[in-house]
Amino acid sequence: MDRVAVDLKSYIGRKVEADDVADLRSMRQLHAALDRSDALPRDGDEVPPSWHWMWFNATDRHSALGRDGIAGSKGGYMPPSPLPRRMWAGSQLSVHRPLRVGEKIRRTAEIVSAEERQGKSGTLVFVGQRFSIHAGNELAIEEDFQSVFREDPKPGAAAVEPPPVPEGAQWTRVINPDPVLLFRYSAVTYNGHRIHYDRPYTTGVEGYPDLVVHGPLTATLLMELARDSNPGKRIARYGFRAVSPLYSPAKFTIAGKPNADGSSATFWAVNPQGRLAMQADVQLI
Repeated sequence: MDRVAVDLKSYIGRKVEADDVADLRSMRQLHAALDRSDALPRDGDEVPPSWHWMWFNATDRHSALGRDGIAGSKGGYMPPSPLPRRMWAGSQLSVHRPLRVGEKIRRTAEIVSAEERQGKSGTLVFVGQRFSIHAGNELAIEEDFQSVFREDPKPGAAAVEPPPVPEGAQWTRVINPDPVLLFRYSAVTYNGHRIHYDRPYTTGVEGYPDLVVHGPLTATLLMELARDSNPGKRIARYGFRAVSPLYSPAKFTIAGKPNADGSSATFWAVNPQGRLAMQADVQLI
């Protein structure tokens, strides 16, 4: 494929601000979608790690959406979609203080990087954003968020085998990513990306074998295992790296283990073939 015909560097430094509320309704909807059995969230409770992805989602008009159902595909703050397929590649987050249910919150988003690379599957474009989330006058969360844009699949192209998973898991959980879970997560995060609910589009246009499990959903499930496995501790920093897609409705496993320093842990998602789908690093206090 020819090089991407978008001046990516011209978008670096662009910023946009948005206001939202860490609302109780969204909290309870995600609590239900994740099938949690603990007490329902209440006003004033701390917002668990990664649940903030429910807020600040784009509300562009329907006519502004791209073929994939995502806002921003035609330009604006983000570069116009330089390649037709996009996915979440990973995030690095620092929690200065937890958000609380009911708080008014504000996020500043800034494009900090945009570059084209050549990968095994063809041309890739990575766009990095830095999110700063404030509650009142306090900086609560800083996040470096990376998206990747890819070419349409080439007929007959061989799939790249993911790497092996870490050894020595001490915590494990089996996840059933049925279409209902994917739909409910899409709904509570206002995510219109068709690869999570439109199977004919997903398989016929983007070339995936089945519905794709959201990267942020997998990351949230890893953080749920992290906090459930470490009662009494708070997650102060965490980061994710998406390695390979997971597909609905095939069950997969999430796992983790404490690191030797006693204050951090590693978590990962395992696809049905036993290979690595996502890895997360967590700092506990």
